[in-house]
Amino acid sequence: MNVLDITGLTIAFGKTVAVDNVSLSVAPGERLALLGHNGAGKTTLFKAILGFLKPASGQIAVAGHRPGSDAARIAVNYLPETVAFARNLTGREVLEYFSGLRGAPRAEIAGLLERVGLTGAADRAVGTYSKGMRQRLGLAQALIGAPRLLLLDEPTSGLDPVSRHEFYGIIAEAASRGSAVLLSSHGLEEIQNRTDRVAILAQGELRAEGTLAELAARAALRSTIRVTALPGEAERLHAELGGTRVNGTRLDIPCPPGAKLDLLARVGSHAGALADFDLQTPGLDDIYRHFSGQPLREETPQ
Repeated sequence: MNVLDITGLTIAFGKTVAVDNVSLSVAPGERLALLGHNGAGKTTLFKAILGFLKPASGQIAVAGHRPGSDAARIAVNYLPETVAFARNLTGREVLEYFSGLRGAPRAEIAGLLERVGLTGAADRAVGTYSKGMRQRLGLAQALIGAPRLLLLDEPTSGLDPVSRHEFYGIIAEAASRGSAVLLSSHGLEEIQNRTDRVAILAQGELRAEGTLAELAARAALRSTIRVTALPGEAERLHAELGGTRVNGTRLDIPCPPGAKLDLLARVGSHAGALADFDLQTPGLDDIYRHFSGQPLREETPQ
């Protein structure tokens, strides 16, 4: 059974439809990244999953339960983009408080602090923490009690590159233990290869959903073979291989889907004239732009 099932969900504020007939699911141990531009409906969707918003139509089931019910609240933990804890409490005291709310054993707290790199700051007041440290404390709080569903809204906000890498390692560990993960992010590069599936929202509609390979195939986006010629060879290579001359030695050759092997073989037949070549395949940013029709921008909470 899926941990999260969303079926035909529509949420409206007056005449404004924020989420329009969206259906999604997340299975145990799966990591689904939710992408969308400013106002796409990501935050609204999260609020509905948490039971804060009532749908105009459609259904949401969290571990088989209605959002906002006691059973659903036990199943889900949430990390907002900006976390706020009592500044006079220590990091350890914050986790002790939330462990008590969830009925989780306090014996787990030391391990959680270690996993997020806060052991050395555990007994310092939260008011002395940097934004990145508060975000890591928020992640530790979200992991209390091994929740069945982790909702993470821009979870790496304020983290440096090393901390972001460690964060996704922790999320992978949580998924390996069976937690379903739904996260939103504007960091397309950091999501790539760190989630199992991607869902793209635009203007409240689900425009695409699947693995990166599936979405790339559906989008039929071209790759580019970038060839660097030896001195004096660029003109001849351009005449024989086509493409676009970028400078005195480089060619960019478009490669339609399904033609990659044939084109690489043609390039390889001119190995004696090549200094180097590289294959540029479509990335998550290209896939996002294709399905949404626009670049990703910061979203303000709805």
